[in-house]
Amino acid sequence: MTVCHRRIHQAFKLPSISRLLPSTPAVRSASTAVGTVAADPFTDHPSHHHLAAVDSKSALLKSYTVTPPIKPWPQRLSPKRLVSMISRQQNLDLALQIFDHAGKYHPNFAHSYETYLAIIEKLSRARAFEPMETLISRLQKSRIRCGENLFITVLRNYGLASRPKLAIRTFLRIPSFGLQASVRSFNTLLNTLVQNKRFDLVHLMFKNCRKKFGIIPNVFTCNILVKALCKKNDIDGASRVLEEMPAMGFIPNVVTYTTILGGYVSKGDMEGARRVFGEILDRGWLPDPTTYTILMDGYCKQGRFMDAVKVMDEMEENKVEPTDVTYGVIIEAYCKEKKSGEVLNLLDDMLEKKYIPSSALCCRMIDMLCKEGKVEGACELWKKLLKKNCTPDNAITSTLIHWLCKEGKIWEARKLFDEFEKGSIPSTLTYNSLIAGMCEVGKLPEAARLWDDMVEKRCVPNAFTYNMLIKGFCKVGNAREGIRVMEEMLDKGCLPNKSTYSILLDGLYEQGLEGEATNLLSMASSRGRVDSDSWGVFVAKVVDASNINAEGAAIDRILVESAA
Repeated sequence: MTVCHRRIHQAFKLPSISRLLPSTPAVRSASTAVGTVAADPFTDHPSHHHLAAVDSKSALLKSYTVTPPIKPWPQRLSPKRLVSMISRQQNLDLALQIFDHAGKYHPNFAHSYETYLAIIEKLSRARAFEPMETLISRLQKSRIRCGENLFITVLRNYGLASRPKLAIRTFLRIPSFGLQASVRSFNTLLNTLVQNKRFDLVHLMFKNCRKKFGIIPNVFTCNILVKALCKKNDIDGASRVLEEMPAMGFIPNVVTYTTILGGYVSKGDMEGARRVFGEILDRGWLPDPTTYTILMDGYCKQGRFMDAVKVMDEMEENKVEPTDVTYGVIIEAYCKEKKSGEVLNLLDDMLEKKYIPSSALCCRMIDMLCKEGKVEGACELWKKLLKKNCTPDNAITSTLIHWLCKEGKIWEARKLFDEFEKGSIPSTLTYNSLIAGMCEVGKLPEAARLWDDMVEKRCVPNAFTYNMLIKGFCKVGNAREGIRVMEEMLDKGCLPNKSTYSILLDGLYEQGLEGEATNLLSMASSRGRVDSDSWGVFVAKVVDASNINAEGAAIDRILVESAA
């Protein structure tokens, strides 16, 4: 038992039963006199008389004060007040306790549809589906009249959590709550199925919506079906639905045509996409920003940048404002072409219109500038983006740190890391980028300090982290210390990979420690799994033509030991 465990044990050690009993003459005499009937200490205790006077369970509950989960607990509680308390509460368990306490212990309070909706929305967004389902069943038994929004929320969150079967089950349960499912919940279900690539089910549900569910579809339902067919790569089927919509009483809209246009773009058929775009114009409709952006993206993916620019020019001529996504598509295309001038000009336009580039787009631009040798330019760009309220994150920070280290600007990278750490929690990727840079230039004490900081903040090192530290030791001529790092790696349950063995074997051979190689693999085989790629590295390095018999025997021995 550890010191800590001993202290816990002592803290909760119960006193002997004799110390719990009242020191009455009857009790004292019972311990000495044989045949004397001892008084019952429990019936003599004052609490016994209190319990004996209670007639029922409800009266018992009323006789005690239950501590509320939060303080101060309101003396007067309305459903609206409870909804506000649940919505503000960030701790999910506490929100559930607040809901339960109000229903069970607050005088004269009864839950309403609004209070159930508030807690079920909170649980479903957090993917706490088990307690959510318990509450839905409780709501069903309560006979409280409820609305469809509750089910729409649950359907959406089951979709986001990749649980389409549970979404279907939820939809089918709606009538059991005394509620008729409408086209809103039906469309939400279809979107959930599209999200989860259950395209055949979308078509099946659509065909049966009137007969089985009593739901009359609308134009949005048809658009979801068109989307499902396009995602399935069935553009002909989507076009047939488009043609049949007027006969069903629906007029296709810009969204319908844009969805089919996107289907052609996905197939790489830009002629078909342009034809659909022309049909939109022929109907006298103005394409929306999404239509233009999808068309531009199609041209960019084929490397037809002049055509993409022409589409953007058309957009401006028709006074359709580009969105942040539009800018992102064209900027990313120019990044691939390494046209930094055009990228920076478009970024200025984007910032002027108060759009903030995404983290992925920022990384793309920084990478492009750094590959051109403009690391300082990339840092200046980042400072400019910070002034425009672009939020620093681990992806952007690790990208900048990587390039600063590659340029040998280790302390600038460290300064950037420290600034980032003031307002954010660095990820394993961010730590790895800086540790790799420190190890590359032989700053092992600094790398070790970063490692300690990483572990202290419960950021778990991965195989790359260990490999960088091993590489650092090998680089300064201390491959044996690298082996000790690998031992720790195995102790922590992190399996070495192809790179681990390659780095260590190169280090051992460069330092004339060839004899350690078979011992290294023997240790790894006995304490963890060695994959085929790692075996390949070992065999290629260790088994040379001049000593194939001796080394082959060593491998045989290791294989036998591993099998045993």
